[in-house]
Amino acid sequence: MEKKYKLYYESPLGTIEIMGTDAAIISILFSEKDDAEQTEASPILTACYNQLDEYFKGLRQDFTFPYQFEGTEFQKRVWCALTAIPYAETASYKDIAVAIENEKAIRAVGSANGKNKLSIVVPCHRIISSNGKLTGYAGGLWRKEWLLQHEQSMKRDES
Repeated sequence: MEKKYKLYYESPLGTIEIMGTDAAIISILFSEKDDAEQTEASPILTACYNQLDEYFKGLRQDFTFPYQFEGTEFQKRVWCALTAIPYAETASYKDIAVAIENEKAIRAVGSANGKNKLSIVVPCHRIISSNGKLTGYAGGLWRKEWLLQHEQSMKRDES
């Protein structure tokens, strides 16, 4: 059994629990724990922590540390498609269903989106409904709204 490490990052949106191994990050989730117990951190957890800090400071738009999906093949396809949504942009559940070549799987895409354990890095917060409204976010809709506004305000001019 591979050793797992846990590290906590205090974000503007509350505590984020980072879990990983020596090889990859396996989860980045908002935590409601007050007495967060950290373990020793692997270099990968430290890299994730530092990159999240840069993201929240508006200095980073892409993440480069290794991460690993833990889910079904369908969920992994959805999560992989989420990573293609550009920084500060949004897509709908239907857009993702089309991207994974399963146009009728809109509800299943929504379900997979809700099970994403790599918050922010696999940007499920960038998914909105077809009518442009914010819908479901495991970390709370207020966090989703904050993340989208943060990205819009930090987006660098590409020209």
